[in-house]
Amino acid sequence: MRLQCEVEVRSRLLPTCGLRGRAKGAHALLSLGRQPDRPPGRGGPSAGHSVYLMVCTARDRAGARYKLKENIEQFFTKFVEEGKATVRLKEPAVDVCLSKANASNLKSFLAAVRLAHRGTDVEALPLSVLVPAKTSEVEKPKTKMIITSRRDYPLTKNFPYSLEHLQASYCKLARVDMRMLCLKKLRKLDLSHNHIKKLPETIGDLVSLQELNLHNNHLETFCVALCNSTLQKSLQFLDLSQNKIKALPVQFCQLQELVHLKLDDNELIRLPFKMGQLSLLRFLSAARNKLPFLPSDFRNLSLEKLDLFGNPFEQPNPLVPSIQLKIPLTLLESAARATVNYRIPYGRHLLPSHLCEDLEVAKTCQCGNACLSCFIQTTVTMNLHYVAHTVVLVDNMGGTEAPIVCYFCSLTCYSQFLDRYLQSNR
Repeated sequence: MRLQCEVEVRSRLLPTCGLRGRAKGAHALLSLGRQPDRPPGRGGPSAGHSVYLMVCTARDRAGARYKLKENIEQFFTKFVEEGKATVRLKEPAVDVCLSKANASNLKSFLAAVRLAHRGTDVEALPLSVLVPAKTSEVEKPKTKMIITSRRDYPLTKNFPYSLEHLQASYCKLARVDMRMLCLKKLRKLDLSHNHIKKLPETIGDLVSLQELNLHNNHLETFCVALCNSTLQKSLQFLDLSQNKIKALPVQFCQLQELVHLKLDDNELIRLPFKMGQLSLLRFLSAARNKLPFLPSDFRNLSLEKLDLFGNPFEQPNPLVPSIQLKIPLTLLESAARATVNYRIPYGRHLLPSHLCEDLEVAKTCQCGNACLSCFIQTTVTMNLHYVAHTVVLVDNMGGTEAPIVCYFCSLTCYSQFLDRYLQSNR
C-alpha cells in the first residue's frame, strides 16, 4: 500500500523541534511493506518478516524505514477529513506528520498501519514492495503550466490534477477543453488569445477559481449559469476584454467577490443594471464600447481606478424625460412596490419565476422607493470622481463626466428633482 502526501518527521528528543518550530512538510511517498528481520545467513534461515513504514522524499529516495509491530505509541486523527494525521512511534521517538493527503486514501492507509501495529498476519495486509521511490513519485506536484502555442498543447495527456495556474494562450482553441474543468485546485485560468465563442456552464464547478482571463476571444455572451455558480464566492479577477459581448446579464452582479473587471473593446450597449452591488470592485475598465449612459446603480461603486474612454456617451437632458408612468398604478405594480419597499420575503416557491425576476431588477427612485414597470426616466451628468479615485479621461477633451440614468416613481418625485435642477443651473 502506498500514499502520496506531504510528510515531516519530528524527533521528540530534541527540544527545539516542537510544533511551533516545525518546518513545512516535504512531498513524500509512504509505503507499507515487509522485509526480513535478519537476512538469512549461511548458518540458517531468517528470523521472519516484519512490516515496515518507508518514507521516501526527493532528497532521500532510498527512504527511511520504521518498524510498526507494537511500535506505535499513539495516532492523532482529529483532522483526518482534511487529509492530516500524525503517527507517533516509540522507537525511534519520532512523530510522522502527514498532511495534504487524499482523505479516503489516508483513512485506508492508517487502518493498515493499525493492523501492522497489532501484529496482524502480514499475508492479510495490502503491502507494497519496499523499493526506492521514483523521482516522479516524490517530486512536488506541478502547480503551474504555461502553454503559448498550438504545438505545445497536450492532446493525448491529461493536465496534472495538482495545477493551480494554467495558461493556454495562442492555441487556437475554439472551445474550453473539458479536461481543464476537472482541475479542482485551479485558482488561475488564462485562455486569452484563442477563438472561444461560448463558455461551458461547468466552469462554475471550479470551486477555487479566483482569476479568469478570456482576453481576445470571440465571446458574444456571458451565461447566467456562471453568475449563479460557485464563482460567486471565489472569482476576483475577470478579463472579458476584446470580445464581441453586447450585454451582460442582470445576474452578473451576483459575482460579488470581483475586485478587478476588464470589459474593454467589446460591443457593450449597457452595463449590468445592478452594478452597484459589486461592493468589492476596485478596478473597472470598459473603454471603447458603445455605452450611451451609465446605470443608476453605478453611483454606489467605490473604485480605485475607472476607465470609460471612447464610449459614445449621450448628452444628458433632464428636461426631456421618458415617461412610462400609469396613473393610477396597476395592482401588479402596487403589490410589487410594496413587496420591495417593505422587504416582504418572496421566492420561487411562493411566486412565479418571472415575477421574482421582475422584483430582483426593481429600479430605485431618488426618494428611496422602488418602481418596476411604471416610472419616469431621465439622464443627468455625474462626475466620475464621485465613484473613483483615479479616472481615465472620458474623451479627448479632458472630460471626466458621464451621463447616468435616474428613475422616479411618481410625478411628485420628478417635479421635486426638476425644481432642484433648475435652481442649481440658474
